[in-house]
Amino acid sequence: MVKLPVAYNFETIKCSSNNSKMNKSEIENPKSEIQIEQIRPELTWRLRQRILYPAQKMQEMAMDEDNNGIHFAAFKDNVMVGVVSLFQKSDDFQFRKFAIDESVQGMGIGRQMLDYITDFAVVNGGKRIWCNARVTAIGFYLKAGFKHTGQLFSKSGFEYEILEKGI
Repeated sequence: MVKLPVAYNFETIKCSSNNSKMNKSEIENPKSEIQIEQIRPELTWRLRQRILYPAQKMQEMAMDEDNNGIHFAAFKDNVMVGVVSLFQKSDDFQFRKFAIDESVQGMGIGRQMLDYITDFAVVNGGKRIWCNARVTAIGFYLKAGFKHTGQLFSKSGFEYEILEKGI
């Protein structure tokens, strides 16, 4: 049985821009409030395609392993603004296809989603969380405590490094 992490309280959510704690009024303000929910895999495809693979068709966004993953979305003002897919193998969790709508990038939503799936992995027995990070996003993951593995590769015209974090 999959366990969801305890909901964040006002004292634990942090802004990624300055790493300071948000106060209750900032969280209750509709400009900054997000909800993170588990969703069906096909609901991730539109944002995956628009943000990560704009040259591809929507039907190409499905992955064979989608049915073995757990998929999450961030909603701001009832609009889906972020998606990520999480896959468990024993106490290892890999996340893939992490996309944040360009209109809300830099607002801390990606960091909140990353913290949420990390908590999810911990609650479900995870010891390590990792990803194939696009080289252009490595700084984001390093700020969140991920470490370089030195394992670099190219795929579909993008450069990646495997990054990991003990949890």
